[in-house]
Amino acid sequence: MRNRPTLPAEHRSQFTQIQFVVVNRILTIVLTVVANEHYSAINRMSSSRKVVELFYDVVSPYSWLAFEVLCRYRNVWNIDLKFKPAFLGGVMQGSGNRPPGMIPNKFYYMNIDLKRLSEYFVVPLNPPSNPVEVMFEKGTLNAMRFVTAIAEKEKEGDVLVERVSRELWKRIWSTDQDITQPASFIEAGLKAGLSANELEEILTLANSQPIKDKLKSATQEVLEYRCFGFPCTVCHVNGKAEVFFGSDRFELMAHCIGEKWMGPQPLKPTSKM
Repeated sequence: MRNRPTLPAEHRSQFTQIQFVVVNRILTIVLTVVANEHYSAINRMSSSRKVVELFYDVVSPYSWLAFEVLCRYRNVWNIDLKFKPAFLGGVMQGSGNRPPGMIPNKFYYMNIDLKRLSEYFVVPLNPPSNPVEVMFEKGTLNAMRFVTAIAEKEKEGDVLVERVSRELWKRIWSTDQDITQPASFIEAGLKAGLSANELEEILTLANSQPIKDKLKSATQEVLEYRCFGFPCTVCHVNGKAEVFFGSDRFELMAHCIGEKWMGPQPLKPTSKM
């Protein structure tokens, strides 16, 4: 049997070094390609996210329904949800609309409708004992200035805006409590996780002219979308604004933004037969 020729020891060492360099270079190229694909996928997903704006006022129970559903879908649909607190009274006046509570037959229907919707959407709606006083005599101008002030202070994200809005809705539409006095705002804010010092600063800010102007601006912005009531949801799709009124347009909304409507509780486990 013939012996295979062997490289001298110093040549074998050089050959091994060359192999190491080549393998290391290949691994570097592969890892770079994989990383670039990963970041490209993230960027494509981020750039394809549809901006969805919810214009609302806590005086509106239907806005609460839309608010909770969109909060449930914000991590299910590929959307960037933005809360836009505005003043419903200004929208009604600016659009020439009349509140349903001012029309007896609509008011009667609304009471029945809200009970059914509460069960369907799993939102604890319970109309206040004197809805006329709450909605039309006391109103929510100060409450929406309070929410606007929180949005102004919360530069990153909207966690506090979400929590405070929910607490205010609970007070007016679940536990029949006041949402017009500073003490009520403090109680709602504390439950939402704000400190007493933060709330003192926010209450002062809520009475400032810049916050009043910001609320007016949001109200005027939604009127420019030809809005006539709340909730008003604006979906930005391919450079076009798709406007939806009410809390019963989610299936159509999903169709327009290329998503799937899976009912009011998309993350609820479904039973199998």
